[in-house]
Amino acid sequence: MALLLAVATVLGLAACGEKQEDVAAGQGPPQTKLSLLLDYLPNPDHAGIFQAQDDGSFRKVGLDVDVRTPDDPATVLKLVASGKVDVGITYEPELLLARAQGQDVTAIAALVQRPLTSLISLPKGRITGAKDLKGKTVGTAGIPYQDAYLDTIAKTAGLQPTDIKRVDVGFNLNQALISGRVDATLGAFWNVEGVELQQKNRSPRVLPVDELGVPNYAELVLVARGDTLRRKESSIRRLVRAIGQGYTTVRDNPREGVKPLLRANPELDPDLQTASLERTVGAFFPKDPKRPWGWLDTDEWARYAQWMLDNGLLQKQIPLDTAVTTDFLAGEGAGVGRKTPDGAARPDQTLPGYRGS
Repeated sequence: MALLLAVATVLGLAACGEKQEDVAAGQGPPQTKLSLLLDYLPNPDHAGIFQAQDDGSFRKVGLDVDVRTPDDPATVLKLVASGKVDVGITYEPELLLARAQGQDVTAIAALVQRPLTSLISLPKGRITGAKDLKGKTVGTAGIPYQDAYLDTIAKTAGLQPTDIKRVDVGFNLNQALISGRVDATLGAFWNVEGVELQQKNRSPRVLPVDELGVPNYAELVLVARGDTLRRKESSIRRLVRAIGQGYTTVRDNPREGVKPLLRANPELDPDLQTASLERTVGAFFPKDPKRPWGWLDTDEWARYAQWMLDNGLLQKQIPLDTAVTTDFLAGEGAGVGRKTPDGAARPDQTLPGYRGS
């Protein structure tokens, strides 16, 4: 099987160079317009974006950012790849799948540094760990790579994937769990459904997938197409910096930081959103405090891509140097031999030092 360790080594060079921010706050074309498409309805994962919009962080760096909610979350990457929106939010596995299909999309910053997707059960399910899943029924959202998570979880626990019964319950994961239709769910988020179950005094057991054998990955990332990154490099760099400032403000005071989000989506439950945001703030930042907000660990990306390849989610290796870049993060630059991605993925392209199977 092809290994991506060499890819990780090459990609690590992206972090070597540093580049001084080329646009000071307030300079450059005043109020340059950019569009930013969320992955879903406004929720605590987006708190830093609405904070930056609310406190004028975008305006201070000369940007007029149009934050949009998708009519169909499944179309976000296609809209970004077609240039109909400048920047979008998606999931690391979705980005890698899209890149493998030849879509011109590149991750430029991580909003959530680690998996939110979790195995969740209630006391009546008597599941204290993955080993207790034998003979149990797990409800999923029907997403292929999440089904592969369950395979990995089973194998890590010494089970066969066939030891676990599965049923597609769509996105009604908590409802299926509470009703007793399933013994556990795989696909809900520890910072949303997990918190909601706790507030309802259901005493959930919440186990994030990265604690059960699935490689770490960024749950949510900012993405743009190569042409946009080239034409609007300065604007995108300032956007990332302003969003990072928004998340820093939210981390410092989550109870205040939730207010712009609630104004953006008045239908949200204030108590649930506040509790969810307080639970999530640590995941907005890299573990290494020396790294900037939005950090993309290219070694982890390579390991996760290898896991996707090993589990049949990717049919062949992809050029990860076009799928992810640290060039637009605060203080980061092109590094040795790194340049902003220059177009759609070429299926036959490999990286220096990469050796196939």
